[in-house]
Amino acid sequence: MACRVDDALMALQKEAKLLLFQGSQAFDNLSCLERLTSAHISISLSRVEQNQTMPHESRPQTWHVMYADRYTCQDMQISNTLADIPFQITMMNPDSAGNPLDHFSAEEAGLHSFFFLLMVSYFVASCIYAQPLWQTLSKGGPMNSVLKVLSAALLLQGSSVLLNYIHMARYARDGVGTPLTKSLAELCDTCAQVQMLYMLLSLCVGWSVGRSRRSPSKPLQWDSSPTSTALALTAAITQGALLVWQQLEDVEQHSFSHTRLSVCSWMLTLLRVLLALFLALLLYQNISAERSALKRDFYISFTKGCLLWFLCHPVLLLFSTLLNEHQKEKVLTVGVILCRSISVVVLYRLFLSRSLYWEVSSLSSVTLPLTMSRRSPY
Repeated sequence: MACRVDDALMALQKEAKLLLFQGSQAFDNLSCLERLTSAHISISLSRVEQNQTMPHESRPQTWHVMYADRYTCQDMQISNTLADIPFQITMMNPDSAGNPLDHFSAEEAGLHSFFFLLMVSYFVASCIYAQPLWQTLSKGGPMNSVLKVLSAALLLQGSSVLLNYIHMARYARDGVGTPLTKSLAELCDTCAQVQMLYMLLSLCVGWSVGRSRRSPSKPLQWDSSPTSTALALTAAITQGALLVWQQLEDVEQHSFSHTRLSVCSWMLTLLRVLLALFLALLLYQNISAERSALKRDFYISFTKGCLLWFLCHPVLLLFSTLLNEHQKEKVLTVGVILCRSISVVVLYRLFLSRSLYWEVSSLSSVTLPLTMSRRSPY
């Protein structure tokens, strides 16, 4: 830890020093006088520049730094001639190679590498599947609206990953990053969440409302109704407002929305749990009333994708309480992004599966993309 004082003579006159405490519980429970006498490390600010080597720890620890001088914990009037003492602290954590300026030295396989690998995965997947998916969307069909929303959400997720990587790459060099890029990444993620919520909720409610009136010519598609549209819009607007509120909170620019614990975060978590229970109830009613085993399998697979999308963050947030402080951000960020990506893949495979998509739909092969050949007896 490097300390630099602007006015060393004034600091020496006031007997200024820095007190370092380890452990948050012990620090919070101490009185002012006890903090002065029970500090683990005391650094006198008697020189313009000085360095302090911290003791080696087998695992990351939390240090609290407190400024103190001869007037600390005293009620006496301080002379106006004694001005404040500006000082600067630089904390450096060397990696295994001894480099203290790498801002990712504590997580060599952490978020920086994760966003890079995820960005490469998105690029490779887009090169392989972009053209077939575009051809499928061009053909239309009863699932066209669902596929368009899924594609838009996936595009927004990919944009968020790219912007996050740009921010983290800059943060690795200067420890600040680009706040505007990070905000754009959060905005893309917010739009993707709102889109997915509207699609999943309107699908489930539409299927439940239209179950009694669905004709054989209308398969499992986006069966919109005033009830499903109003409910989906209300939930989407509520979640969008909470996500925007979360973005406007005063937080560190390099942290992620998945790891922020505030009133807004807990409200979002509660909303996701309630929506997951509501969707599970609607889909359970559809599964119980459905006679076709193939359609029941369709609903079950769809339920798994929905629950994975909505419950991944609450479950990981609960699991993170068992982890150390320095591990929570990595586990939550990586876990939530991977689970939501897997959920989108599950829904893609469900709606694009040749055999299941053909069997749960009763339209002819002329209107269905990716169906079996006409020469097939099935």
